[in-house]
Amino acid sequence: MKLWYQSLTRPNAWAGYNRALRTFLDRIKDADTVIDVHGIEQRGGIGDQYHYLEFIETQEVLENVQRASREGYDAVLLGNIGDPGLTAAREIADIPVLGLGETSMHFAAMMGGSFALITGNEKHATRIVENAGRYGLSAKLHGVRSMSFSRLLDLEDGFNDAVIRESMTNEFLAAARAASDDGAEVVIPAIGVLMTLLGEGEVHTVDGRTPILNGVVALVKAGEAAVRMRKLMGGHWTSKRAKYAAPPASQIEELRAAYGDVYPTVPGGKR
Repeated sequence: MKLWYQSLTRPNAWAGYNRALRTFLDRIKDADTVIDVHGIEQRGGIGDQYHYLEFIETQEVLENVQRASREGYDAVLLGNIGDPGLTAAREIADIPVLGLGETSMHFAAMMGGSFALITGNEKHATRIVENAGRYGLSAKLHGVRSMSFSRLLDLEDGFNDAVIRESMTNEFLAAARAASDDGAEVVIPAIGVLMTLLGEGEVHTVDGRTPILNGVVALVKAGEAAVRMRKLMGGHWTSKRAKYAAPPASQIEELRAAYGDVYPTVPGGKR
């Protein structure tokens, strides 16, 4: 199978992270799975904790979802904890589209009675908490603690400097330990970049008893499972009733005349 992994990082600004992500994905994927990683090439890719900047980046994400559909990918994995464009992506694609945040929280809800989020900073936390409510998981959310990375690009240093890496890991573990001591049964490092760094370091539990869910692992394995399930379900996956419904074929020419070559999975016009 072939998966499109969509990061919200600009490759030339996150060189260390992207090298580490490539290695990590190759380690955790199944042998017959091909994962192509794509970042943000047009505008942004360094400050998605801000709603406005994420909005700018999301347009490129959605263009890439359409591209993945056209180019024969089996699924799209949105590798950003805020799940940018997830609802719209499911509307324009027939293939499975999974988000890092939604997938991580649902897995954590199956692993324990409650989960805590460790975010990069206070600003970053707000959108993730809002999404937990949208996913119906507010009751499972035990609490949120934040690290000190107001500038997300500072996380890149952890892939290039062993001392900084250790400091970052220790800061995360201190927050995770506090959440665990307060009663959280599972801890989610709520930054995709940090998930990769912790995965490299084989950091999987708080003091051997509270699981640390690595969302990148969850996203890849859920993506592989979704592709296989779709085949077993006759090629069906995303419901096209109501929430994720695309425009009917009878309207598609009119809409494409106004918006361009949109909704590639709807028949009736240029593909």
